[in-house]
Amino acid sequence: MAIRKITRMRDYGVFRDFTWPQDLPEFGRYNLIYGWNGTGKTTLSRLFRHLEKQQNPTKGKLSVTIGDTDYSEEQFEMCSIPVRVFNRDFIAEAVFTTNGEVAPIFVIGERNVEKQKEVDKLKSQLDDEKDKRDKARAKLREVEGTLDRFCIDRAREIKNVLSSSPANRYNNYNKGDFRAKVDSFLKEESIDHYLLDDVAKDRRKRQHLATPKDRLSEITYTFPDLKSLYEEIRAILSRTVVSSVIATLRDDPDLASWVRDGLSKHKDRKAQTCLFCTQPLPPQRLKELEAHFSDEYERFISEIDRKINDIENLIRGLDNLTLPNKAEFYDDLSSDFIRASDTFNQVRGVVVSALQKLKGALSQKKEAVFESSDFTEEIPEYDSNVLEVINAVIRKHNTTCDEFSARVSKAREELENDAVASSLDEYRKLMEAVAAAQEKARKAESSVSSLERKIGTLEREIIEHQEPAERLNEDLQKYLGHSELRLDVEETGYRITRAGEIASGLSEGERTAIALLYFLRSLEDRSFDLEHGVVVLDDPVSSLDANALFSAFGFIRERTQNAGQLFILTHNFTFFRQVRNWFHHLKGQNKKDVNLRPARFFMLDCSIEQDGRCAKLQWLDPLLEEYESEYHYLFAYIYRTAMGSRQTELQQNYVLPNIARRLLEAFLAFRQPQKAGELWQKVKSLNFDECKKVRILRFLHTHSHHGEIGEPEHDLSVLSEAQAVLKDLLNLMRSEDEEHFLAMVSLVTAGNQNENETN
Repeated sequence: MAIRKITRMRDYGVFRDFTWPQDLPEFGRYNLIYGWNGTGKTTLSRLFRHLEKQQNPTKGKLSVTIGDTDYSEEQFEMCSIPVRVFNRDFIAEAVFTTNGEVAPIFVIGERNVEKQKEVDKLKSQLDDEKDKRDKARAKLREVEGTLDRFCIDRAREIKNVLSSSPANRYNNYNKGDFRAKVDSFLKEESIDHYLLDDVAKDRRKRQHLATPKDRLSEITYTFPDLKSLYEEIRAILSRTVVSSVIATLRDDPDLASWVRDGLSKHKDRKAQTCLFCTQPLPPQRLKELEAHFSDEYERFISEIDRKINDIENLIRGLDNLTLPNKAEFYDDLSSDFIRASDTFNQVRGVVVSALQKLKGALSQKKEAVFESSDFTEEIPEYDSNVLEVINAVIRKHNTTCDEFSARVSKAREELENDAVASSLDEYRKLMEAVAAAQEKARKAESSVSSLERKIGTLEREIIEHQEPAERLNEDLQKYLGHSELRLDVEETGYRITRAGEIASGLSEGERTAIALLYFLRSLEDRSFDLEHGVVVLDDPVSSLDANALFSAFGFIRERTQNAGQLFILTHNFTFFRQVRNWFHHLKGQNKKDVNLRPARFFMLDCSIEQDGRCAKLQWLDPLLEEYESEYHYLFAYIYRTAMGSRQTELQQNYVLPNIARRLLEAFLAFRQPQKAGELWQKVKSLNFDECKKVRILRFLHTHSHHGEIGEPEHDLSVLSEAQAVLKDLLNLMRSEDEEHFLAMVSLVTAGNQNENETN
């Protein structure tokens, strides 16, 4: 059984939405995956580590095809394929642990053969019990799912029946509400009183579906006191103004009003001549007019005007007073309201008519202020409590509203109780099935735990990890060339020592060497079947120099070549080339059908999308298989991009500054070996167009990120010039070493060196 493919990776690390392409061959026995830092190698290794530990990932959506079975992220715990993963997590958990101990590697001692046989027998039983446990877990999930769907369906039925507009609490009714009601019913001795017959149920449904009316506000208004108002107006009408009266003005009110306004204008403007005829104003005439329109006259006129204004306000208040619409009342109250409103409108007409008469009498008084007058109109009679009658109808309506809501709420609750009570028997059966499945799962779990404890006890008795420790120390001596570093046996593992003392301050190279050699030796652990197992190495030569790298490769090849399935992930091109050459010489690797070859070659590519970096697994670029150095690959990538006729999307250009920088650094390393320091120090000495040199360096410095593909954070206009800048870079290389440049172009274009040369 082998891992055939990773069918799906969504929202898992930098794999936003990866689906295994139909044209991508499945994994083989030997698999080499090349990818720069940040392209998803560690994420892939952690996926394999989840399989190793039979742990379900907590994030992302995953699907892995193992043999003929697809395992989703929720089923990793059920996957029993033996896997061993070397990555940073392995180093932290098994090698450089918080307590300073390295986990032991177990082998079988000659004196413990019988105990080992017993362990093997118990492990066989354990496999059976685990199978029973897994089936019990699956059955438990099944019955729990059935119960959950039952509650969801019943809650949906109740919601569909009792939802309404305006909204009520049943509009958001869910399985939690249903289960809470069921649980409360289970505590009662009898639930028969909750069940409704067909007649009662139909009546409750009609009450629930009835349309409620809104509450109405009472009318707050007080009719004017006509009696007091009449007395006040009569008093005003009986009064007169005492002054030197001009008969013509007294007998002609219109003329008097006109003269009064004119006199006011002449006073205000201090006019000496008539504003109408421009003749001189006789002083005596002015005195006569002022005596006629005395201060007492003006005050009386102002008082009348104020009272007229007060009456007009009362009239407007009555005219603007609005009553509710009869449609706003319940049907049984609408007739009472209509009668009360008709009475009110009659009273309003009477009062308004009386007020208008008072206003008219005052207007007439303004024209006869020098004479006393009588007001003989009788105070009309009207029902001043008519608004109270209307408000009484409104109060009845509001009381009905309150009672209506209560009736509707009660009807809905009784319908809910009936639906829940009707479902109680089936709910009990489902709960009993869940309880039985839980008990069966608990017993199966207990049986597995008991066997694991027995096996653990026996294994502790037969553990002898002295021999693998000695082998590890031999490996370390061969690898490092000295025996200063050792792994000393402890009761529960190994402790790393230097010259007999606990080792501290290990270099990165030493840490990598110990971790890698320990991992490779752990493949001999009796708990792992190498020939049927899966071995995964994620960047196993990180932080190693060239000499150590080749030594590490030798150990890796020796210890993993018999693995049932091997995955090697790396960003180191030198190590990549070593593994690639190893795989190329495997028996059957030259077969035309890639599916019949033992080794498969893949690469990880990471692009910048709208939501960030997005990785994908794809077939290895032919350039990486074709050339013997990374320099060849970098040159071919830049040349084909620069000479391409199709404009690439902007987001695809993010990788170009990084590749271009590494190409230029490699080129100048052998063209300018005598110059050290920053890239600019090497470039500025070249005999090439200064503006183009600055443009190239700006492109490289702004968007390259020390070997990793960074996030976009600079001027995007620079990236939009990528193709043109790359042509400048190629021209710079040609200018510096044309023979070398043309040889590289010839290699890339397979002999047609002039087809895409730079202009």
